[in-house]
Order: sequence, then structure tokens, then C-alpha cells
Amino acid sequence: MATNDYESGLKMLEELTTDAQQIQDQLLGEILSKNAETEYLQGFLHGQTDKQLFKKNVPIVTYEHLKPYIDRIANGEASSDLLLVEPLIGFSLSSGTSGGLPKLIPTTAESAHITATFNKLYRSLMIKHFGDINQAGKRMELMFAKPDVETPSGLKASAVSTRAFKGSSFKAILPKLYTSPFETIFCPDTKQSMYCQILFGLIQRDEVVMIGSIFASTVVRSIKFLENNWKELCSNIKTGQISEWITDSGCRNAASLMLKPNLELADLIEDVCSCKSWEGIIRKLWPKTKYIGTVCTGAMLQYTAELEFYCGGLPLVSGFYACSEGAVGINLEPLCKPSDVSYTFLPNTVYYEFLSIKEDCVTDSQNQVQLNAMSHHEDTGPVDLVNVKLGQCYEVLVTSSMGLY
Repeated sequence: MATNDYESGLKMLEELTTDAQQIQDQLLGEILSKNAETEYLQGFLHGQTDKQLFKKNVPIVTYEHLKPYIDRIANGEASSDLLLVEPLIGFSLSSGTSGGLPKLIPTTAESAHITATFNKLYRSLMIKHFGDINQAGKRMELMFAKPDVETPSGLKASAVSTRAFKGSSFKAILPKLYTSPFETIFCPDTKQSMYCQILFGLIQRDEVVMIGSIFASTVVRSIKFLENNWKELCSNIKTGQISEWITDSGCRNAASLMLKPNLELADLIEDVCSCKSWEGIIRKLWPKTKYIGTVCTGAMLQYTAELEFYCGGLPLVSGFYACSEGAVGINLEPLCKPSDVSYTFLPNTVYYEFLSIKEDCVTDSQNQVQLNAMSHHEDTGPVDLVNVKLGQCYEVLVTSSMGLY
């Protein structure tokens, strides 16, 4: 990213957060004007697009209420008649980490553009704090693609990350910016994939400037995997031959191109890994690493103590909050402790409302907000993004260009 692009990203962040109300109202207006004639909204708005009518008439629902409409689209009915006018390019398949079964979320070219803009803003912020790591070296990101699911309509349902991995722009930058070859990311056997991604990360240890994965649990799991398999990995590096139990043809082909006998590197890794304590092992094995990039908040906070032990003082950067329903917010202070992370909502991605929780929030031992099990919503209606009050707990409501109202 050139200097002017990075500065324009920071400027856009400032403008978005300064004009949040106007941007939110404009976004809602665009969503309603496009989709007011769909079967779902027509039943509540009768073709009108007024914001107050929307707040009054369109009910607060969960995914289960919209699922029958989404299922009909997945089975071949026209989405423009049911939920949204813009043509679908597929469905996002949620990870299920928020609880429950994976969901099908309609995906459009517009939603893909919103995600790309979000990524630009996030990267601008990271350059501000860490410099352009794309110019400094490679990322050792542990990435695992999931199989697509083809719906009866012919549209495919993919994990958001898998769709990104398949994109032409990602494929173009992968060899230069990442340690993991394409074949290892798409290996259907997660154990073989993990082994090979760690192996190639060790081979390129002098180039690695960032280590991470989507979730902190995966980073911890990879270090424990390394702890159990480092002797075999060193043997592979020493001989230049990958283990016979790696049977995936893509992984073996990648290894044939990258793996050469390197006794010196194998001995160095062996010396580091055979030490009594693995405290700071990440920094010892990958000395040029600037930070660990992974989600450390919410359910992932439980893994931060282990990560801090392994990373030797490297910052744990929980940089953004996103879900299948939309890219939500960015951590404007990426160097803060995981327990202090907050995410700034971006008003150009999704129209937000906040439903007040009546009972007080409580905080757990790690200073994370928890909702009282007996909490229930107040009788007051939802409030806009700019009208939330400090200290009050809310449930987040989304209305998006993807047919979620």
C-alpha cells in the first residue's frame, strides 16, 4: 500500500466516525429504497422507505425468522422477489463460533466491496502502528479452507475466509506475502495441513514478520502441535524429505519445490525446541516477528495467557471484529492488552441499532463484560449507533444490504 493510500485510509476512518449518523441514515435509506418491494419488506412497509416507519413496523427478529426466505432462495427462488434485489454471488457459511449451527448468509458483489473497503481501513491502521509488513517480510498465517456446499439453486455456500482464499487477488499475492503454499491451505486433512504450514513457516523463519490465524485457539493449537512434532519436522528439514504419512498430493508437490536438505537450520530449530521451557518460543523460532495477529476477545480470551507465555512479549493484536452478518468494527488501539480491547463500529458497513438490556452488566475476572443470565430487554425501543450510552449494555441489531433486517 503506497503512502498516499495508507493516509487516505486513515482519513476515511476519521470521516466515517465523525459523520456516523448521516452515513447510517444514508445507508439505511439505500437498503430500503432498493428492497422495499421485496416480499419480506413489502409486508411491513408497503413499498415505503421512511426510517421511522421501518423502526415502527419491521420487527426485531433472529436468523431463524429469516431462514425460510433464505432457504427458498437457496432452493432456487429469485432473491429479488423475497429478500433483496441485488443478485447473489453465493452464500456465506457462518463458522458457528457464536453458538448453534452454521447459518447461510446471502452474499452480493456489494457486500464483497464493503468487505474490501473494511480491509483497506484495517490495513491503513496496522501500517500506522507496525509499518508496512508486506514490504518487510512474510506472514505465517495458519489458514484452513473448508469445503463449499452447493445449494439446489446452484449457488455455493462458503466460509467467508475460504471465499477470500479462492479470490484471484489473494492467489496473486500468496507466494510473496505468506509462508503457506496454496495447496496446504486447501488440504482436506487438517493434520497434514497444520504439519505442512508449520514446516514451511520454519523453513522461511528468517522472513516471517507476523504470525497469526483467525482465532487465538488455532495459534495455541499450532504451538502445541509443534511441541509434539518438532523432532519429526527437524528430521524433514535435515533430510529434505517430507514424512511418508503426508499423503496429500498438493502438500507433497509443494514440499518437493520448497524442501531442501538444511542441516544447519534443523540443528538450530532443534536447539531452540529442546530447551527446558517453551516460554517465548515464538520469538526464539521467528525472531523478526512484530506481532501475533488473531482474535483474542470474547470466547477467545481464555487462550491469551497461554499465548502470552509462548510469544515472549510480542503484542497480541486483536485487530477487528467481523462476523458472517457483516464487518463490524476495528480496534483503533491495536497495541492494547487483549482484556482492554474495544472495537470502533464503522457506520458504512451495516445499519446498527442497539437494544438496551435492563439488568446491569457484570464483569468477570478478566474484566470482560458478561450479561446477567436473568437479563431481559427494556421496554424502550432500539437506539441508533450515535445514541448509545456509556456503561449501558446492549444487544446489537443489524440491517444490511444482504437481506438481513
